[in-house]
Amino acid sequence: MSITMLQSTKKVFRKAMTSTLRDLTQSDLQSQSEAIVAKILALPAFKSCKTISCYLSMPTAEAQTTALILRILADGGMITSLIIIYTVYWGIFNAGKKLFVPSLTSNNGHMDFVRLYNEEDFRTLPAGLWGIPEPTVEWEKNKRQNVLDSSCEGLDLILLPGQQVSCQVYLHEVEGELMPGSGVAFDRSRSRLGHGKGYYDRFLSSYKGGANKEFEVALSLQQQLLDAGQVPVSEYDWKMDMIITPDDIITPECGHSEGV
Repeated sequence: MSITMLQSTKKVFRKAMTSTLRDLTQSDLQSQSEAIVAKILALPAFKSCKTISCYLSMPTAEAQTTALILRILADGGMITSLIIIYTVYWGIFNAGKKLFVPSLTSNNGHMDFVRLYNEEDFRTLPAGLWGIPEPTVEWEKNKRQNVLDSSCEGLDLILLPGQQVSCQVYLHEVEGELMPGSGVAFDRSRSRLGHGKGYYDRFLSSYKGGANKEFEVALSLQQQLLDAGQVPVSEYDWKMDMIITPDDIITPECGHSEGV
């Protein structure tokens, strides 16, 4: 298939999937989101990770992450209290979870991942592109920590967007590190159709340029999962290591599916 024909086919798929996702009822979206979040919380990788990046979801058409974000921030908040209580006796108690979220800082397709500190911080974020909450440059008069800052030890887990950027997770598994990303559709051969904007592709490509190797797990609404071979791809497109939907886990072993 020529590049022109491939791009045209991808465009048709994106349009069809966008239409399908927009037709989802709020109750269906909510129930699928709850099932996906439950699976994330049950992942050993999630339980053990310390630094997480999670996408801030659009109001519709992708898995909703508000409950997950509040859970992560609550975990971080509890640990902050423990640090205050126990520092006197035990020194620095290095535990809890830090949350980083995507931030579109310019019109050139560049995306950063910046720190979200607590529930108040999350609740007061202004709405940005596609109705997605957009992190401010500063929090409490201090510049937000960036995941690429030298002060950040790196991401353990990243959960990224849905619909035109889909609901999926990339687990970056290096010494317990996890990293998630996004897509519009997936199939049972673990192929991925990106949203066409390239925000996450560019970030992941640059992140992959480091010493770490990502184990990529897609969290997909049931409607986003297609039969093997249906997602149009080229030799340069990358596959997920695992896909998780509300009902299935697609593993690397020949698209093996396990009901959950």
